Amino acid sequence: MERQASLLAARGVTDDRDRLLSADDPLADLHARCGGTLPGTLAVPELLDLVQQGRRLGLKIAREFSAFDGVNMVSGFVRVHPRDGEVGGGCELFIDNWQSQVAPEPNSRDTAQRLDAIDRACAEATARLDRDQRVQIFDVTGPDLDLLREALSQFRGSVWTDHVSIEGMAHRQPMHWRLLDGARCRLPGSQRSWRARLLPVGQSNGAPLGFELFLVADYPFDADALDAESASAEQTHTQIIGASVTPVLRQPIARIIANAETIRSRLAGPLRAEYSEYAGNIASAGQHLGGLLDDLADLEVVEASDFSTAREPVDMGDAARRAAGIMGVRARAKNIELNLPIPEGSHIAMAEFRRVLQILINLVGNAIAYSPHNSTVTVAAHTAVDEGTVSLTVSDQGPGIAEDQAERIFNKFERLGRENDGGSGLGLYISSRLASAMEGQLGVTNAGEPGAAFRLTLPLNLSD
Repeated sequence: MERQASLLAARGVTDDRDRLLSADDPLADLHARCGGTLPGTLAVPELLDLVQQGRRLGLKIAREFSAFDGVNMVSGFVRVHPRDGEVGGGCELFIDNWQSQVAPEPNSRDTAQRLDAIDRACAEATARLDRDQRVQIFDVTGPDLDLLREALSQFRGSVWTDHVSIEGMAHRQPMHWRLLDGARCRLPGSQRSWRARLLPVGQSNGAPLGFELFLVADYPFDADALDAESASAEQTHTQIIGASVTPVLRQPIARIIANAETIRSRLAGPLRAEYSEYAGNIASAGQHLGGLLDDLADLEVVEASDFSTAREPVDMGDAARRAAGIMGVRARAKNIELNLPIPEGSHIAMAEFRRVLQILINLVGNAIAYSPHNSTVTVAAHTAVDEGTVSLTVSDQGPGIAEDQAERIFNKFERLGRENDGGSGLGLYISSRLASAMEGQLGVTNAGEPGAAFRLTLPLNLSD
């Protein structure tokens, strides 16, 4: 089996929401191949689990890990260091002994068992059935399944299909268990859609002796989402999205991405090339939705009446280089050169580093998105001592910003006049709010000219 090893260590930084903010190329590429975006929730499950442990416990963790990137098995030794001393928390990751090897051909039986284990863990109603699919014992945990729990308690020994509605099946129940395994169904009292899993237990003359029944919902129950009609219209709208809808949507979107990646990488078995491509498109759409959820969560944060930022010396050149490193994969895909003629330590602002990085990632990302192939994006810095300010300007060679657009470009849900770019229209609005919270401002400096230039201006660090 072909095996390659790299002596180069990879470093990454996460925040208090386990989002990967910056990473060296090996880790950034692995994160992207696992379906992640920068910044975005760490998409490598094995590393995410360690980061969550380290953050919650406040302890350093060091151990070996291995992960599948869709093509190869990647392994190494990771050290997770919580950043307790910094505002915002989060962790630093240091990965040594980075290795990559061609993954073995997927074993369909192992894959099926893994999917069964996932359904077993996610089920909110389980039961043990006899060979005739009559309920022997059951456990119902879903908060909206009281009617099902009462029915199973009252009619012990009844067939489980007597208490649910099987979608698309009008035949007399129970049907053969293979037809019911994976069937969509509705449960009494629940507004959610469910999927039934039937796993045979034991055999006698080739027939199962019984079954395990799992009822798995398409998305988790969230009581707060049912009570979100109060306060002013716009504030309520934002709070419903950020506090209720966002957490409810994260799990089903994560499932969509995981299932699509499983199909795309042919883990579930051979697949025609065009269907693998379709699955890849589904995964990309799911990742885009995940990014929109992050925007909506940030929107609620910056619009909160008590929102504030930290004040610390920020090397604007270092922040620009990190933002360029994070967006490097996108730039290389379009053969765009990222030009950063900023000497280290020459431009120091008083702001909050992670918020500055967040703004620059948005600005550099927009510049790359709207620039043609084989062009240049330049990030330049300027310190005005007499005015007490430091500024960073991100310039591209794209179509530019019309004057009428420049007046509304920082409005909420404005998408630069492009109706089909797929963005949320929140990135520049959030960035502008962040700049204001740090006593700075964000503006367009060359509206109407070829290309666009956005300038972030922040207070100069006057401390020694």
